[in-house]
Amino acid sequence: MLTLSLIFCPIVAAIAVLFSSRELARITALVGTLVELALTAYVFLSFTANADFQFGFDYAWLFNAADGKSGIRFAGAIDGISLLPVILTGLVTPLIVLSTFKQSYDRTNSFYSLILFMQAALMGVFVARDGFLFYLFFEAALIPIYFLAAMWGGENRIKVTFKFFVYTIFGSLLMLVALVYLYANTPVTTTGVHSSAIADLYALNLSPVQQGWIFWAFFIAFAVKMPVFPFHTWQPDTYVESPTPATMLLAGIMLKMGVYGLIRLLLPIVPAGVDRWGGLAITLSIIGIVYGAVIAIRQRDMKRLIAYSSFSHVGLMAAGVFSRSEMGLQGALIQMLAHGINVVGLFFIAELILQRTGTRQLDQLGGITRSTPKLTVYFMIILLGSVALPLTNGFVGEFLLLAGVYAYNHYLGLVAGLTIIFGAVYMLRMYQKSMFGATSSRTESVIDLSGTESYTLLILSVFVFWMGLYPASFLKLTEPAVANLLQFIK
Repeated sequence: MLTLSLIFCPIVAAIAVLFSSRELARITALVGTLVELALTAYVFLSFTANADFQFGFDYAWLFNAADGKSGIRFAGAIDGISLLPVILTGLVTPLIVLSTFKQSYDRTNSFYSLILFMQAALMGVFVARDGFLFYLFFEAALIPIYFLAAMWGGENRIKVTFKFFVYTIFGSLLMLVALVYLYANTPVTTTGVHSSAIADLYALNLSPVQQGWIFWAFFIAFAVKMPVFPFHTWQPDTYVESPTPATMLLAGIMLKMGVYGLIRLLLPIVPAGVDRWGGLAITLSIIGIVYGAVIAIRQRDMKRLIAYSSFSHVGLMAAGVFSRSEMGLQGALIQMLAHGINVVGLFFIAELILQRTGTRQLDQLGGITRSTPKLTVYFMIILLGSVALPLTNGFVGEFLLLAGVYAYNHYLGLVAGLTIIFGAVYMLRMYQKSMFGATSSRTESVIDLSGTESYTLLILSVFVFWMGLYPASFLKLTEPAVANLLQFIK
């Protein structure tokens, strides 16, 4: 029931926000996300570090009109693989809500209720134990983020969000076809029905040809969501045009659905397909690492630069997954959490600078650090986590990911390692051009952080150091489940 509460708590809060007054909408939303955070903390503290699924629920769901049975169930639970994405979703969402307290949004009730519905869908993806339930939440997450971007985005929001919608719907349609095919190939149970339980999909004995087709259906669906080169063209414009809270949801949590899908579904269901096509997938991922980093170096807009840096980082996560090693999978899981924390902080800082100066263009900024000591420190902490400085959260994940890719192929590992050099170049360049140098007419009177802004960045900074100094507190929880999953892959 605890896992079920993680899904329905945000839904209840979203409904409460819709019916609350405009003045109380954001407070109600914050309280709802804090209750969800408390539930998440309880899961984290109560979780037993083994390969079992815990805190589960399992109910009859879809029914065949003829006999009242279908084998498709409303079932979910949490294991070590789903735990870190659950923690990320529970932690980051209240910080996103808190980050909006100095901003005013039209249709306030709708804005915050969409964020909460988004949180519920994301939780559903990460805890689903049925293939069709996974698909339901995977698609449900698209609806609130679409409206957040389309209703509160920039000038080109309609064009950009339509492109985003088309891309994701196309990829998801392929996944639905694959799931229907897998469901039809599961053995008929003693009750006379097929099964869509993810555990039963793992047990399928498909031919290499069948696995090849299923591989591409799943890979394209998840590659669009992350995104991986060359399925990334929707991402930069969508991140830039969306309101910053929506961008935080997209980059901080939603792209992790794709990485999680690779680990939870693709690798164990079609291991022969991964044997055949995994080399191409890892190559595309590494191309994305270098391509995204090079484009990020050339950007002048802070938000677009961070968007391309996110594209580059997720390429390394995908490459680590396809290395099919314990280090690669462990690195991908902990990097999902670390990247979510860092990228939310960076987008928030870009928004703070825009609010204070009226621009995100690096050539119009400079000298901000002279009047903003708190912003200067928090910006540097989160930036160093993003460039994987040792003793910060980004280092642990990137080290494990690069070690996994290097073990898979030395040459690909060396190319993937360029992410460390390129990341330092574009991030430190962004910091130098925005925070140091001569002040401009836009930056000479910038004020420092307020209370809620400081609290948001302080919490993120604590996690930067916690994960960097004591990564075992997270890795020990994921290790048994990863070892168990590897049995299906090799």
